Amino acid sequence: MKTFLIRRILALVPVVFGVVTLVFFIIHATPGDPVEIMLGETASPADRDTLRKELGLDRPLVVQYITFIGAVATGDLGKSLFTNKGVAESIAERYPATVQLALCSMALAIIIAIPLGVLAAARKNSAIDTGAMAVSLLGVSMPSFWIGPLLILVFSINLGWFPVAGRGGIESLVLPSITLGTAMAAILSRLTRSTMIEALDEDYIVTARAKGASSMTILFRHALSNAILPVVTVAGLQMGALLAGAIITETIFAWPGIGRLTLQAITARDYPLAQGCVLTISLSYVFVNLAVDIVYALVDPRIRYK
Repeated sequence: MKTFLIRRILALVPVVFGVVTLVFFIIHATPGDPVEIMLGETASPADRDTLRKELGLDRPLVVQYITFIGAVATGDLGKSLFTNKGVAESIAERYPATVQLALCSMALAIIIAIPLGVLAAARKNSAIDTGAMAVSLLGVSMPSFWIGPLLILVFSINLGWFPVAGRGGIESLVLPSITLGTAMAAILSRLTRSTMIEALDEDYIVTARAKGASSMTILFRHALSNAILPVVTVAGLQMGALLAGAIITETIFAWPGIGRLTLQAITARDYPLAQGCVLTISLSYVFVNLAVDIVYALVDPRIRYK
């Protein structure tokens, strides 16, 4: 296991370097001059040149890139062009809110998807199977920009059960988590069903039945344990997407997460803040993939030796 982890961590080094490089050049390729946005179109050329020099934007792009790489290596992401606040500090304030929302949404999706998928596979081609898949199809067909306002209209405005927006107590997590978790639950339940159906046709399941194992033991100990790897893969990718910041959902519910911060930074052409946000989002995917590899090794020990 130790050797497996060392190999995976070493493999991250070129990936992280590539991510940092892509983030820098993509952000600088975005149209718009931050100096002009900060000072306005009426600013004099002298004022623009002075500010551009202070921000280091007058230097060649290669020099800016080398400086950026060195700063990232030391954890210095610069300061926001508009708030003059440290980028790392701004991200640190917003990232926990996104992590909280992502974990709650993923937990909700798993709690719904795994039992639903297992039940549908166990009762293949029955009314239960048809109903479960119809519900999952409905869930994946409802976009967050539609279901979010609908939940607010019904449960916040009409019934008054939950806050309309903002981050407060546990009740403020309910509607955003349902908005994000619904589509994930639909995807994971359909995947769980298909992998479970394949697993239930294997010879070791026939052997377990012949030995008199109970239905619950066959489903959850034998079949699910062998069918779970594809589900872990997709769940990991979905978790990476959530940690990237569900911009639409965070905007709908005024959730103070990194997705909303990224949108604000891009709109304002705040290069340092946008770079920091996109870099954090990208690295979230990288480290979630590492976590998925570790889960693989724990679920299936054979992975450790590959």
